[in-house]
Amino acid sequence: MTKYLVAIHRHNNYDPFVSEDEAMSRDIDALNDEMMAAGVIIFVGGLRPTGSAKSLRLQNNGEVLISDGLYLNTQEHVGGFWVLEVVNLDEALAWGRKAAIACRASVEVRPFH
Repeated sequence: MTKYLVAIHRHNNYDPFVSEDEAMSRDIDALNDEMMAAGVIIFVGGLRPTGSAKSLRLQNNGEVLISDGLYLNTQEHVGGFWVLEVVNLDEALAWGRKAAIACRASVEVRPFH
């Protein structure tokens, strides 16, 4: 069994409290229930909007600079994720497809070391 990250990507202005309707919430809850029933979930979590992010950057002098906002300057961010333990990449991708449909978003699937 291998652990995989299944990450949901959202545009930076995405606010789940505004953008997610009841149908999407039901679809995500149903997917979580299906994953739990299959025994594949290690952890699942949605992330708050990007305005609540803090970035910590190690400086050359060894100090750590803390700033408001996302670490990377991109148009998208990780909005939530699952850590799954499954047999192989094909199974992880099958869950990733279901996640993309339920969340109506792009998904990244990556194995852990």
